[in-house]
Amino acid sequence: MTTKGEAFTGLSVALTTPFRDGNVDYDALARQVEFQIEAGVRCLCPVGTTGECPTLSHEEHERVISAVVDAAAGRVRVMAGTGSNSTSEAIRLTRWAASAGADAALIVAPYYNKPTQQGFYEHYRVLAEEVDIPLCIYNIPGRTGKNIEPETIVRLAELDNIAMVKEATGSLDQASEIIGATNLTVLSGDDSLTLPLLAIGGRGVVSVVANIVPTEMLALIEAFEAGDVDKARRAHHRLFPLCRDMLGLATNPIPIKAALKLLGRDTGELRMPMTPLTDDQEQCLRRTLTDFGLL
Repeated sequence: MTTKGEAFTGLSVALTTPFRDGNVDYDALARQVEFQIEAGVRCLCPVGTTGECPTLSHEEHERVISAVVDAAAGRVRVMAGTGSNSTSEAIRLTRWAASAGADAALIVAPYYNKPTQQGFYEHYRVLAEEVDIPLCIYNIPGRTGKNIEPETIVRLAELDNIAMVKEATGSLDQASEIIGATNLTVLSGDDSLTLPLLAIGGRGVVSVVANIVPTEMLALIEAFEAGDVDKARRAHHRLFPLCRDMLGLATNPIPIKAALKLLGRDTGELRMPMTPLTDDQEQCLRRTLTDFGLL
C-alpha cells in the first residue's frame, strides 16, 4: 500500500552532532554525511534526539541543518528535527529548515508542558498550515512525558502534509492502530523493533545504530521488502544484541557517541548534562563491538 511519506521509507539515520573542544565539528559532520551516503541510506535526520538538539543553541541548530543539507547536496533526503514545546518556536525552526532546503521536518511532541490531546492536534495543525514540506510526528512519550494517542494521530493524518509518524512508544498495538486506520508512513523509532514494525505494515526506521552499521540495517529492510523474511529475521537477530547491549548502557546518544569514538570516527564529546560512559560501561561497549566484529 502506498503511504503519504513514500519518499522517506526505508532507512533514515538519526545523525549525532559531533563536537570538538565544545564546539560543533562541522568537518566531522560532513564526513558522517559522506559515510552514510556511501552506505546507501535514504534519508538523514540531523538535530533530533541523537543530535543533542536540547543543548544546541538556535544558531547552531540552524547551522547544523544547513551543513547537512549542503553536504547531502541532493543525493539523499534530509528530514531535520525542528520540534519544540513552544508552538511558535517549532514554527520558526520548521520554516527555517524548509527555507534551508530540508525535504521534511521531524517534529517531536511538545514536551514538559504535557498538552491535552486537543493541544497536540492544534500544535501540529498550525505547523501543517505554516509550512509546505512533509511533517513527521515524533511520538516518544518516554522523553516527552505524554503519549499522542492513536485517535489524535488519526485526526492529524487528514492534514495534507502530515505524512509520517516516528513511532517510539514501544507499543506495537499503538502502531497497529495507526497503520490500520491511516495512510501515514510509520517509521520505527526503536532499532530493535524495526522488523516487528515492518511486519505489521511499518515502512522503515529512523535508526541510531545505523550511525555505525548502516549496511546491516539496510540489509534487514531490503530483505524484508524483497520478501525474504528468513534473511530479514537473521539480520534482526544479528543486530539485536548490538542494539540491546550498546543502546541499553546509558541514555541516547551517550553510547553511540562512545562507539563512534572507539571506532575512530568521532571525539565522543557530549554536552552537559550528558556525561560519558563509566570505565566499566566502556569496557562492556568494547566487548559488544568486538562480538559484533567492529573491533
